[in-house]
Amino acid sequence: MKETILSLTPQHWEDYELIDTGGFEKLERFGPYILSRPEPQAIWDKSMSAEDWKKQAHAIFAKEKNNPEKGQWIEQKKIPHNWQIKYHVPQKPTLSLNLAMTSFKHIGLFPEQAVNWDYILDTVDKLQVENPKILNLFAYTGAASIAARAAGAEVTHLDAVKQVVTWSKHNMESSGLEGIRWIVDDAMKFIKREVRRGNKYHGIILDPPAYGRGPDGEKWILEEQINEMLKLCAELLEPNQHFLILNMYSLSFSSIIAANLVHSNFKEVNNAEHGELYLVDNFNKKLPLGIFFRFRKLK
Repeated sequence: MKETILSLTPQHWEDYELIDTGGFEKLERFGPYILSRPEPQAIWDKSMSAEDWKKQAHAIFAKEKNNPEKGQWIEQKKIPHNWQIKYHVPQKPTLSLNLAMTSFKHIGLFPEQAVNWDYILDTVDKLQVENPKILNLFAYTGAASIAARAAGAEVTHLDAVKQVVTWSKHNMESSGLEGIRWIVDDAMKFIKREVRRGNKYHGIILDPPAYGRGPDGEKWILEEQINEMLKLCAELLEPNQHFLILNMYSLSFSSIIAANLVHSNFKEVNNAEHGELYLVDNFNKKLPLGIFFRFRKLK
């Protein structure tokens, strides 16, 4: 079956803007604040001068010499440690998301994922099921969980890091919602137990890292374990009405790999879409930020 490889970028952001990219960095606006952060994909030249970047930025992330994953924020202008932005799609609920500057350069949000939030809001609304059950694995700070809950789903949110689950709770409360089921656990262990219990979900969202650790030190390596995980997810997905979103950020993976993984593990794959997610800066440079595969079956 022929499938189109798509390139998708968010269409509804007002509180986020990718200003410039290049020199292995990106300059972004989150609400009223502008941040400069490392970006390994931005191998081209910046469009603005280094002086202009520094002049605009409220804070710049400086990497540690011996650990490129960690560093510190150097404040150029007054900026709070925590602030909030909103995401709104016309005729859909507004998501309120809390941000903070962490020592790992992340701030609690991946703006390109708004493409998938739109898909979740639309799909949950179209499922002809009262309170569809959604499982969000590797759920981070929970914007996808909040979108599913805002659309009326019963959501199980799982992440291995207790602090980001607490962060997700703040996002839920800020969005005027309640009732999400929070799980701090190793994703593989949890879904194996769910299969044994015979539980089913109408939607499964997976955004696994390339490498990670469970709460008890369990090792996660994407290329070694994603195939087994999708086999288990196929057993958890409700057969009649359902959706699945797989998102991966790995420099060595293409969406064709994701397509092969899904098709080899799921008997029925309807309305499939796969490709790249990207953001566009103000100089029309496209920054690729991960691959996705998603499908859904609606009555």
